Amino acid sequence: MRIKRIIRYTLLGLGAILLLAGLLAGTTWLYYHPGVQRTNGFVYGHRLGHDLKFDVIQPANTNGIGVIIMVSGRWKSGEAGSFRHWITAPLLRHGYTVIPVYHLSQPEATIAEITEDVNRAVRFIRHHAREYGVDPTRLGLTGGSAGGHLSLMIATRGGPGAPDAADPVDRESSAVQAAAIFYPVTDLLNLGSSTENLGDGGPPKSFVAGFGPLATNMATWKVLGRDLSPIYFVSSNQPPILIYHGDADTLVPLEQSQRFQTEARKAGATVELVVHHKGQHGWLTMVWDIRRFADWYDRYLRKME
Repeated sequence: MRIKRIIRYTLLGLGAILLLAGLLAGTTWLYYHPGVQRTNGFVYGHRLGHDLKFDVIQPANTNGIGVIIMVSGRWKSGEAGSFRHWITAPLLRHGYTVIPVYHLSQPEATIAEITEDVNRAVRFIRHHAREYGVDPTRLGLTGGSAGGHLSLMIATRGGPGAPDAADPVDRESSAVQAAAIFYPVTDLLNLGSSTENLGDGGPPKSFVAGFGPLATNMATWKVLGRDLSPIYFVSSNQPPILIYHGDADTLVPLEQSQRFQTEARKAGATVELVVHHKGQHGWLTMVWDIRRFADWYDRYLRKME
């Protein structure tokens, strides 16, 4: 009888564990699959015969604020509709409308052209913001790696459009009001301990073609590399920026973000750096860190209400 009781209690315990695990899994699945209204494929521009597009993903409990996502890794992007919005569940749960922006990938487009195009995307989104249920004066920005770099290029260099432009979109500002990003490239002229550094002062070795045919000319590269490095354009006018970066990242070393933060502080700008211990170029709990991004936007975008 004692053995039977032990077996019964063991089975009951295992059943309870399995039930709790199922409930946890179900709750987690529900959290990362909020109800949304999604429209894919808005065209914001053109490059080399290609339409440039973005999606709009609006939660049921929208707060009227948009967060633009630079869908870019290695300065390569996807097709409209390819972004998996469950990744940004914490933003959607906080009421933010998520707007993934896609670009033409390098080397078909140069990284300078990609930067120009994503600035155009912000202008377009701002011009049509009311149509997406978004306040054009409160736009956030996010991305990781190349997407982080593009985000910083907008955060540091985005600004007023040309007032006399024929296209009204080009008259809009490409400035954003807050940014939260992962492990960005900030200084292309000083790659430091990156595995992409050949030690010759030139562009990252795997992306030379992406910077165009003149990138191998060192005199030209010094100008081009500087123009595409956010660290040289920090100012007191830039929006508050949150950066998450791993201290074991060998592709984009932590020093890239540390030096950017140092320069930004000298300029009187707000840059908060969170170091992920033993984090490489990406880590499993990044999706969980998006919750802190939502808190960041709450602090700097919702306070403008």
